Amino acid sequence: MRLANSLLRVRRVLAGCPVVATVAAVGSLYFAEVVNYLPCELCWYQPILMYPLVVVLGVAAYEGNTSVWKSGLPLSVLRLGVAGSHTFIQVAPDAVSSTCTVGGCTGVVWRGLGLFTIPRLSLTAFELVAAGLVVARADRR
Repeated sequence: MRLANSLLRVRRVLAGCPVVATVAAVGSLYFAEVVNYLPCELCWYQPILMYPLVVVLGVAAYEGNTSVWKSGLPLSVLRLGVAGSHTFIQVAPDAVSSTCTVGGCTGVVWRGLGLFTIPRLSLTAFELVAAGLVVARADRR
């Protein structure tokens, strides 16, 4: 019974991961194509790492494949690094010499709830996906 409950919890977490990835991917497309924000250089890299996760995590959630952490976690950690450094550049622009050529990584073009910027949304999405994949790894049977 305990194993069944653990497996059910992991599948619920896995089902949430592609939802987060899809919302992040659609949000990226919304900011780029609907609102027409000109992305900076770091903003280009982040969606590139998110789009494959939509498919990979979606298939894994459908199949109940908890070994998806092997392919999903490296992508998530890589994007966490990019989004984290981008967020740091926005918070402390004088501390880092940014080499962004398009739009400028230090610029804040959108702010939600007074706290979230586009890089912070990206960082939050990948933290959630990475956390879900860590749960899937920890509870694999």
